[in-house]
Amino acid sequence: MKTNCLFLVLIFVLSYATLSGQDAQQAGQAEQKLSATSKYDFIPGESLMFFDDFTQDNIGDFPALWNTNGSGEIVTTNLFPGRWLKLGAGATFVPTTKKVFPDNFTVEFDLLPIPGANDEKTIVLGFYIYSALNPNDLNEGGAIPGVAGIRMNFGNYQHEYSTYSEGAYNLNGNTENNPLVINQKTRLSFWVQKTRVRAYLNEVKIFDLAKALAPGLGYNAIRFETASEAQDLIANFRVAVGAPDMRNKLITEGKLVTYGIYFDSGSDKIKPESAGTMKEISTVLKENPTVKIKIIGHTDSDGDDAKNLDLSKRRSISVKNALSTEYGIEATRIETDGKGETEPIAPNTTSEGKAKNRRVELIKL
Repeated sequence: MKTNCLFLVLIFVLSYATLSGQDAQQAGQAEQKLSATSKYDFIPGESLMFFDDFTQDNIGDFPALWNTNGSGEIVTTNLFPGRWLKLGAGATFVPTTKKVFPDNFTVEFDLLPIPGANDEKTIVLGFYIYSALNPNDLNEGGAIPGVAGIRMNFGNYQHEYSTYSEGAYNLNGNTENNPLVINQKTRLSFWVQKTRVRAYLNEVKIFDLAKALAPGLGYNAIRFETASEAQDLIANFRVAVGAPDMRNKLITEGKLVTYGIYFDSGSDKIKPESAGTMKEISTVLKENPTVKIKIIGHTDSDGDDAKNLDLSKRRSISVKNALSTEYGIEATRIETDGKGETEPIAPNTTSEGKAKNRRVELIKL
């Protein structure tokens, strides 16, 4: 009797597992049919307007190039390299860019949410781009700062946006695509072209809003807002003038300097967020099949001179290999070289200067 019971239980378990597997497979097929993909087309701006990796500030201090009505401090983590600004809860944070942004510009930063008080794991980070009457006024306009702008909230359940002008909201929307995850680093990138705003999380475009910003205004302020929940850490904050016409720079002028090819510190491995730039370069080369180029890597002055020289050479080879194997450009059209830290274009005394020196140059041969 026990044997028969066990046999029946085993049949039930196997049948349930089979049905569950079939259900999961069908669900997977359904998700596959409903999913949509968009090629990563973000190209970082080339001319830096503001950059801060917090290396100029002491651990435990609030960064000198930022302002807040709350609290924050520079920290390090045991899992992710570099320095991070830990944003205090329930506060506003503003980088003191002190410039009116052009019609075409980009904003980028790394975000690392960590558990908050009482192990709180709900993520809510507010991010604004707006036209401020007084960019230094952290309380201007409250939830609707400045004359006009866009507010975006990023979280682990959904991401939201609201555009506004003249003190009223105009357009609202949300998506559950690519949610944030506690203790997981995410690269957030924004591309503004006149009234259009695109927002990306890692290599996924989550918003593309053609009429997000009111025309004819000078947008001059960026703001972070935090909730009293999970804590937000940000790093490698970058604002830059939009990328130039790569085709004109390389084919007509004979030289293209790009900051849109990213590597981890001390590594020659190309990071995924370089895809938009790499694709654009390959398109130019495919449209001009007789053009040959030399790729030259450059570093800042941190670290050993010989190691920097070797690193710059390896990085240029990595770019060549990627263009050849991933984008279909003939390897015979590409030469490589590296200059290390020997040809700086800015002083290596500030974070912004070092960021300008870390670059890849393409020379038309």
